Amino acid sequence: MKSVRWIRTLIAGAIIALSSLTGAAMADSIKIGSFLAVTGPASFLGDPEKKTLELYVDKLNGEGGINGQQVELTLYDTGLSAKEALTFVKRLISEDQVDLIVGGTTTGETMAVLKEIEKAEIPFISLAGASVIIDPPKKWVFKTPHTDAMAVDMVYRDMKKQGISKIGLIAGAGGFDKSCMKNADALAAGAGISIVITETYGKGDNDMTPQLTKIKNAGVDATLFCGFGGASSIVTKNYAQLGIEAPLYHTHGSCSKGFINGAGDAANGVRLPCAALLVADQLADDDPQKSIGLEYIKTYTEKYGGDISTFGGHAYDALFLAVEAFKRAGGTDKAKVRDAIEAIKNFVGVDGIFNMSETDHMGLSLNSFKMLEVTDGGWKYLY
Repeated sequence: MKSVRWIRTLIAGAIIALSSLTGAAMADSIKIGSFLAVTGPASFLGDPEKKTLELYVDKLNGEGGINGQQVELTLYDTGLSAKEALTFVKRLISEDQVDLIVGGTTTGETMAVLKEIEKAEIPFISLAGASVIIDPPKKWVFKTPHTDAMAVDMVYRDMKKQGISKIGLIAGAGGFDKSCMKNADALAAGAGISIVITETYGKGDNDMTPQLTKIKNAGVDATLFCGFGGASSIVTKNYAQLGIEAPLYHTHGSCSKGFINGAGDAANGVRLPCAALLVADQLADDDPQKSIGLEYIKTYTEKYGGDISTFGGHAYDALFLAVEAFKRAGGTDKAKVRDAIEAIKNFVGVDGIFNMSETDHMGLSLNSFKMLEVTDGGWKYLY
């Protein structure tokens, strides 16, 4: 896939208006780099991430920047290519000389760049879901989305509440899918779950009825879909077309209205764990995430309209964790910024309340997840 290169440098309007801006002033900016799957099969993930970063960098600059310095954002579009992701990360480090990197829409893109990140010793906050990204911890690598292991754990807990014990798994060949299936296998016995059948599909497949027919005939109590992107809608539609009565569960890889729009009425009844952002208006007034979630929704929709996804929320949290770290570090020294991220405690974001540590480079607990059900084409908060 030939990716589209996307570079945006965002400086406050007041700074942009100064035609006499000098090279010295630019050198004094805080440089954040990003690589995202803005186009291609994962665009419904990467596009809101891109929009969120641009929106809030512009907002930050309008409010004076960070530590009195303007923020310069350089963003590349990978088109969901891991090869392009690595190329762009090398460019961000060597040519653009950024101070920190936010990005990696998917697990595949993220895993492709980790060695380069560690070698360059540059702080990196990933927006991808797999637990392998931060487990085991890697010195310079952090992430904001809940892990696939947490999602599976949450799903299994809900299944047990529903009296479900025998399940089928279906997933694709991507990094997130494989990690999710690995965690599903590892956590099953402890949760009292028996995986009686596992089916996979290939990249670009647009009909999963053969695999789902096997799952239907296996007599499962429920099915867990480990995947994301267009496949989430295809699997869900095929599931309904086959008349499978066993409940269908997804992970947080489907926490986007793009999934519901793609699956149509077939999405109704799907249960899945998501960040609180999707149901911010349904949270209790004393929930610490309610106000920040509503603020994000208002700001994002006023600028772009459309629907909110948790993927834009991942970018929001990553950016503001970085902002907090730059403030604490008092500058852009990479080692100090890295240490500052690792020391962040009780940081309220739209994904949850972050408590980073030397052994936890995500910092989210399971209770930051919310169990939702798709009802009448929208999100219903269960608990």
